[in-house]
Amino acid sequence: MQNSFFSAVILGVLLSPCLCQAQEVSSYRIDTGRINGALFRIIIPSKWNNNLLMYAHGYESPSVMHTSGSFQNPSADMNFVPFLDRGYAVARSSYRKSGWALTEGVDDTEALRQYFVSKYGKPDTCFITGHSMGGGITLATIENFQQHYNGAMPMCPLASRPYIHLKMTFDINAVFSALFPGVIPPLDSVFNGSALPVMVEAVEEAIKKDTMLAAAIAGRFELKPKDLARVIRFNDGILRDIGSQAGGCPFDNTNTQYSGFPDDWELNRKVERLLMTPGTENFFKNYDRSGLIDRPTLLLHTIYDQLIPASMAVISYDNMVQDQGKKSNLVVLYTNGQAHCSFTSLETMKAFDLLRKWASEGKKPQPGILE
Repeated sequence: MQNSFFSAVILGVLLSPCLCQAQEVSSYRIDTGRINGALFRIIIPSKWNNNLLMYAHGYESPSVMHTSGSFQNPSADMNFVPFLDRGYAVARSSYRKSGWALTEGVDDTEALRQYFVSKYGKPDTCFITGHSMGGGITLATIENFQQHYNGAMPMCPLASRPYIHLKMTFDINAVFSALFPGVIPPLDSVFNGSALPVMVEAVEEAIKKDTMLAAAIAGRFELKPKDLARVIRFNDGILRDIGSQAGGCPFDNTNTQYSGFPDDWELNRKVERLLMTPGTENFFKNYDRSGLIDRPTLLLHTIYDQLIPASMAVISYDNMVQDQGKKSNLVVLYTNGQAHCSFTSLETMKAFDLLRKWASEGKKPQPGILE
């Protein structure tokens, strides 16, 4: 999944220091370097039509450290060939840190866009897209820097307000821990850094002992039972990362009433309750979601997503856009994908072509199933 939503930045300072180099690779011109510590890669096709696509990547474990060799691996360029074949230059940033990096993702992507314009000139059209947390970065960008863009295509995005979405990961693990005691560490120990990581095998063994209860938990959080164990493990990593960055627990579930389970009374008596750690109150505030969009925004989502369910990726954001009176600028399209961000290249490009036509001709696509 996932990162960036927060206070406006003085953009000029983001461009220094910038260490850059350009080189010819195959039929593409490749420009690489660093801006404020964030690696970047720009790919310009030989038949460039003066259009630009900014790409924002999703959540990566804090243990993933980008090196010049790994981020600049040409094999990753193959993912963008359909865009390059349409004459678009593609620019992407590694962000200055891995893990939860929503703020950094927005700021580093904007810094890279500014660098591109300063070196290659203002493109005729500019779009932004990204997966998961990168989809959230895409939305935060089109809400805060939309004057620079013709449209946006967030895919399987972290579209809800960051606190609300991450509170869901907190709640899943809190509920599982209460109903399957002793299998995963208490959340308090996760946030203070004293707990060992969750072991998927231990969760799977516990689930086998009460598959009906596990299925009830999964269903309540829009999950398939087969995905529950790995989602809990993924959540554990996310919560550890956030706790480390925030300096404690940025969530409060003392007023949360958990419902929709076999015995809600018993669950609410047992579930671990945590107060927000003082000083973490503003952790999710930067670039918080607003729904204020004035450019064509095509949100692409799979019919099932174990990490960002429709209630978070679609319903929550659609309601925010409606509240802002901007519904004319949002279209949601679904595919029959059965996992997080499981789009085919054909589906991605169909959606992108619809967005381009909408932006150029004003013809808004019909929401619903991507045919």
